[in-house]
Amino acid sequence: MALRPACAAALRARTDLGVNNARTFVTTAFLCKRTPPLGPMPNEEYQNVDLESLEKYRSYNRYFRQAQEARYKPAWWKTYKAHVDKADPEHGEEKVNIGLSSYRTSRIKEVRERKQVVKANKNNPELERAFRLRTFKIPLDRVHEVWQKTCAPAHIRRLADHYGVFRDLFPKAYFLPQVPLQIFYSQDRSGQVHYGNRLTPTEAASVPQISFDAEEGSLWTLLLTSPDEHLLDNEAEYVHWLVGNIPGGSVQAGEELCHYLPPFPARGTGFHRYIYVLFKQEGPINFQEDVRPSPCHSLVDRSFKTVDFYRKHQDNMTPAGLAFFQSQWDESVTNTFHSTLNMKEPVFEFIRPPVYHPPQVKFPHRQPLRYLDRYRDGKEHTYGIY
Repeated sequence: MALRPACAAALRARTDLGVNNARTFVTTAFLCKRTPPLGPMPNEEYQNVDLESLEKYRSYNRYFRQAQEARYKPAWWKTYKAHVDKADPEHGEEKVNIGLSSYRTSRIKEVRERKQVVKANKNNPELERAFRLRTFKIPLDRVHEVWQKTCAPAHIRRLADHYGVFRDLFPKAYFLPQVPLQIFYSQDRSGQVHYGNRLTPTEAASVPQISFDAEEGSLWTLLLTSPDEHLLDNEAEYVHWLVGNIPGGSVQAGEELCHYLPPFPARGTGFHRYIYVLFKQEGPINFQEDVRPSPCHSLVDRSFKTVDFYRKHQDNMTPAGLAFFQSQWDESVTNTFHSTLNMKEPVFEFIRPPVYHPPQVKFPHRQPLRYLDRYRDGKEHTYGIY
């Protein structure tokens, strides 16, 4: 009696094994039957050739020359660049520099000055003693000053490209911020605007303190805009502050075309970018067409496009400075919508109500063991702890 189940199990296992083998064979045959390539594959001529019999390069220059020829040789398959260019024809298009011209000192002069500084540091006994005792402190203000004079414009441009500033404000164009901006939202200089840092709408509720290096008699235009805040048009912006004909570096003495409005990122829309752009004017500009009513509490009047504003005055102004920060909703935004803009606050997220618990009953019948946990306050009790 025990032999029959054993034979049946062995026969069933053999049948399953045959089915699995047949299935594997069919799958392998299906995978091998693929579409043939449209042309010769790379290194196809070396598949059945003895590699030892091939001629050696004998030098790196010869190898590099042949590698360059093979690299630029046209092939039938598409590269990643070809796929991207087909999907986005403007990909890789060279952008136009609309900023101030940059003047860089000679590389030989920089190396000579650096050697002189190194030589002076080596001959300084006090500096050597501070290094040996590990008491030397690097002056960060001096480092920041040197950074601003050397590679700061290129670094700021890379940050602006990362945050999509030029893509949304100046399509197909960019500029190197040659004039550094110092923007502080508090008296103690804690709420400073850098290049993508986070500030709350409460911190940015009042007009900031702005300073920058300007020649005597020069004129400037300062713009604060947000490309992420418009409620109706994705391609439009809201202008938060616009001051023109600023004499020197005194922003308070400029012509205020649109008064300051604090950030109001709608609830549920994440972080919004708020961008300061500083333009250098060639001379006085008539901004009568750009003046907003004062006070301007209408979002329709504050609809704005930086590229249109620049195209209108591009013969008389040049972008020179850049700074921007990010902001997310907080409680002050509700007050801005209700009190300042006099409108209902838009909300783009679902606010879940608190969990409803029916009134607690005495001696609950057939309730789970943790019935009373629903009515626990959840606070950690301190009695009995010494």
